[in-house]
Amino acid sequence: MGRDYRSLIAWQKADDLAVAAYQATRSFPREEIYGLRSQMQRAAVSAPVNIAEGSGIRTPKDRRASFDISMGELNELEYYIHLSRRLEYFDSETEARLETLRAEAARTLDGLLKATEKDISNFKA
Repeated sequence: MGRDYRSLIAWQKADDLAVAAYQATRSFPREEIYGLRSQMQRAAVSAPVNIAEGSGIRTPKDRRASFDISMGELNELEYYIHLSRRLEYFDSETEARLETLRAEAARTLDGLLKATEKDISNFKA
């Protein structure tokens, strides 16, 4: 692929989500520093990290694996957002904002995955 990952809309959306997740989890209770807060931040950061990593991988099949991991992290984050609201760590507005960002990141990443699938079928090793 060889593209600068920062030019990928999927990465930009995932990066925005990571920043928003860090900001939103600042107010979590102290006992959650190594619990839900940490897990949520890890998943939020892992999504753009894996997009960045995948964008630099030469073979489409290996690139797709990194993008698949990123999608898994976004799915994991969906649950953490839900759980945070149920535990009343977030208000409904924060939950909605994070879920909107997460859904946008997942939608654009899905487009990137579909493009990578086309690359796989056209790739000659």
